[in-house]
Amino acid sequence: MANPEKAAAVKELTERFRGSNAAVLTEYRGLTVAQLKDLRRSLGVNAQYAVVKNTLTKIAANEVGISEFDADLQGPTAVAFVTGDPVEAAKSLRDFAKENPALVIKGGYLDGKGLTADEIKKLADLESREVLLSKLAGAMKAKQSQAAALFQAPLSKFIRTAEALRAKQDEQGGAGSPAPEADAE
Repeated sequence: MANPEKAAAVKELTERFRGSNAAVLTEYRGLTVAQLKDLRRSLGVNAQYAVVKNTLTKIAANEVGISEFDADLQGPTAVAFVTGDPVEAAKSLRDFAKENPALVIKGGYLDGKGLTADEIKKLADLESREVLLSKLAGAMKAKQSQAAALFQAPLSKFIRTAEALRAKQDEQGGAGSPAPEADAE
């Protein structure tokens, strides 16, 4: 790789891989420039979509320890470098591919693990991070309420039992209870 332009391209790709928490490989054959622009816009600010050269991408991916892409780097390839929520990026890619069948998801990489196209589709079916966190918070609040109810139930039962005993003693005229002492004034 004597060409300085290729060396610079590999360096840039390597930095993108290092700066991303996920990457998704796609084939874009048959998409127009306008469709690619729409795809980039749909990915938002937390993912960059770049058309790449397979050989340079393979070198850059291997430099950062990603060898899972080697088999998928054939044909026209583009990579979505995800810096935000990987679920949102996967949803955007899936939805765009539904409307534009020319976009083919080849595979990806997330948290140190290679992903197949099917795994990326499953990732896209997950709810967003915010929804999952709010469900978790709701579940924790429900558990807290259940725990409070479990504590209150025995306490309530004890209070009812004590009240019943007091009422029974009052009915029996205070038998067995010490006589109240008169005030000495």
